[in-house]
Amino acid sequence: MKPLNSILEPGMLVRHPGQPDWGIGQVQSVIGARITVNFREAGKVVIDGARVELMPVYES
Repeated sequence: MKPLNSILEPGMLVRHPGQPDWGIGQVQSVIGARITVNFREAGKVVIDGARVELMPVYES
């Protein structure tokens, strides 16, 4: 099974499993294992995708 981070693309909505208070974030860029996400409550954060598995959010 492919890691979830491998499906992430700019514009997708995600949550950080270890930081639920950050709220939902929008992926800004994915460069290798570096994933830049703009979170509603935490602002722009660069995530190490090799260490953190972001969870896609599908809002209706």
